[in-house]
Amino acid sequence: MSGLAIRALVDEDRAAWEPLWQAYLAFYETALTPEVTETIWARFHDPAEPMFALGAFIEGRLVGIVHYLFHRVTWSVNDRCYLEDLFVAEAARGLGAGRALIAAVIEKARTAGSARVYWHTHETNKTAQALYDKVATLSGFIQYRIDT
Repeated sequence: MSGLAIRALVDEDRAAWEPLWQAYLAFYETALTPEVTETIWARFHDPAEPMFALGAFIEGRLVGIVHYLFHRVTWSVNDRCYLEDLFVAEAARGLGAGRALIAAVIEKARTAGSARVYWHTHETNKTAQALYDKVATLSGFIQYRIDT
């Protein structure tokens, strides 16, 4: 889309990022403490952290966010890239921001030497799955977890 720009989020983007982050959490019917939000925002800007945030901007307005991180795995000498959070404001959906954010993460992963980008979504998130089915392969793995 013309007028769409993807770039790393900087400290000055915090006020625009926060409502998108909160909307993403609300979509998944969860809430985090302010301490968690402060910590993750700080991690995005700490060069020692393997966690990053990109934003999709249309005409200078932040309309989408993606958070991703790199981590070691036992099946490869190269790190994997986990696309952890992807959210586009409802008014901007269908304009290419989500696809552009995924493409930007893929490029960051390639540049970092990661051979795989992967992510999860809830089985009920059919809107997101419509995009994901166009840009990725469904792995067939099922997630189990235990909260500690």
